[in-house]
Amino acid sequence: MIIQEKSVVVVGGGFSGALFGLKLHRAHPNWRIVIVEPKKKLGRGVAYGACGSQHLLNVPVSRMEIGLTPGFAKWLEPRRNEMAEALVESGLDLPSAYAPRRLFGDYMEERIGEALAAKTRTGLTAVRGEAVRLLSQGRGVLLTDGREIRADFVVLAMGNLPPRPPSGPDNWLYDTGYFVPDPWAADAFDDIDPDEPVLLIGAGLTMVDIALRLADEGHRGKMLAVSRRGLNPRTHKGGGAWVPFLHDKIPASPLALAKIVRAEIEKAEAQNIPWQRVFDAARPAVASVWNNWDDKSRRQFLRHLRVRWDIHRHRMAPRIGEELDSLLKNGKLEIVAGRLAGFQEAGNQVEATLKLRGGGSRVFKAGQVVNCTGPGNDFDKIAIPLVADLRERGLARADSLGVGFETEDCAVLDANGRPSSWLFALGPLTRPAWWEITAVPEINIQIDRLVAQLSSDTPAPRLTTADFLGMGEGI
Repeated sequence: MIIQEKSVVVVGGGFSGALFGLKLHRAHPNWRIVIVEPKKKLGRGVAYGACGSQHLLNVPVSRMEIGLTPGFAKWLEPRRNEMAEALVESGLDLPSAYAPRRLFGDYMEERIGEALAAKTRTGLTAVRGEAVRLLSQGRGVLLTDGREIRADFVVLAMGNLPPRPPSGPDNWLYDTGYFVPDPWAADAFDDIDPDEPVLLIGAGLTMVDIALRLADEGHRGKMLAVSRRGLNPRTHKGGGAWVPFLHDKIPASPLALAKIVRAEIEKAEAQNIPWQRVFDAARPAVASVWNNWDDKSRRQFLRHLRVRWDIHRHRMAPRIGEELDSLLKNGKLEIVAGRLAGFQEAGNQVEATLKLRGGGSRVFKAGQVVNCTGPGNDFDKIAIPLVADLRERGLARADSLGVGFETEDCAVLDANGRPSSWLFALGPLTRPAWWEITAVPEINIQIDRLVAQLSSDTPAPRLTTADFLGMGEGI
C-alpha cells in the first residue's frame, strides 16, 4: 500500500529526535521531515555532547545497537585505538566494552549528517531554532525568530529538561556567581579556581560525571557531595546470568517489589552470581510493574524506593567505579548524607550549613556550589516556553506525580484526557506511562513503534508493556 506523503516536525535534535527522524526518513524517504534544534550539532543531546574523554557509556557497546547502518560496533572497529582502555577492561571483547560517550555522540552525529547531506525538496532536513509554541491555526510550530513550520504531525523529543535548583531557605544563592545551576552548560566551570573547595548537591551519576571531570582537569580543591541518603551509584560486574522473575508475578506495591528483589539477590549470591544480574533480569518488566501500580503506589516508590532502585539499576562502568573509589580514598571527594539548611556569604566563598542525616550539623565553605540533582521533571510548573504553552492551552497535561506528560502509546493526552491524533512525544517526556524510558534500548523500541504507527493508514498495534518484555534482560 502506498502511503500518502506526509510532513512531520520533530522538536528536538538530540538522540531521540535524531534517531526518530532517521528511522522515519528510512521508512518514508519522500516525506517532509523537519528536525528543529537550537544547537549546531544534531544527534548528541546533553548525554553525548557535553562530555569529555573521562565519561564512559553506562552500558556496553552491545546495548547501544539501534538498528542503523553501520552498527555501532562495526563503526567502532577502525577506532579501536580510541577504545584502548575499554578493550583492555573487556578482555578485547568489543561488544562488552564500555566506550567513551563521546564516540557514541560522534556515531549519531555522523549518521544524521549523512542523511541531511542529501538536500531535496522532500526528505529529512534540519532547522536551527527553538520552537516556543504550537501554531494557533493549524498544525505545526512557531520558532523564536517568527518562522512557522506547518506539518501533519508534531513529535516532541526534547529529551531531559534542565535541572531545577534544589529547594531550600536561601534562594538568593541561585542568582549569584557562586552557584552553577546547570553543570552541563558550556561555560559552567569557566571561572573556577582549581584550589577552591566545591559543594556538589546530589550524589548520583551527574555528581560522578562532574567530580571526574573536575579531577581530570586538575582540580585540587576539596569536593563535598551531599544528598539526602548519601548513596552513590553502584558499579557493573560481569559474570553469570539470572532468569527473569517479574514477568508472571507483578508485585502489588513498592514494598512487595523490594522484598521480591531482595529474595532473588539472596538466591543469586548463594550461587555466586552477582546481584547485578538480578537487576538486569528485572529490567524488561519495569514498565509492566509501573503500569500495574496506582498513583499511591507510584508515589510511595518515588518517595521511599527510587533512590535505592536507581543506584542499583543505573550503574557505572567498572573503570568509572574505580576512579570514583580513588577520589573517595584519597580524600579529594567526600559524600555525606544530609540536607542543606542554609547559606551565607563568607568573604569570597559561600558558607553552607548541612543538617546531617544521623544528627548534628556541618559547615562547609565552598567557592562553587554545583547543582548535580539531575534532569528536571516538574512539568506542572516549568516555564520552558513550549512546555508552558502546551500546558496553558490544554494541549497536554502533566501527570499527578510531576514526572512528565501523560500519553497513550506516544500520543499526548490533552487536558480532558483525550489522545491527540497528531501530537506525539518520545523519551523522558513520556515517563508517566513507562517510568524508565530514558535509556537507549527502551527509547529505540518506542521510536520503532511510533514510526510504524505513523506509517499506517489503519490503526497500528499500540506500544504496550509486552514490547519491553520482548527487549530481553540486560544492563
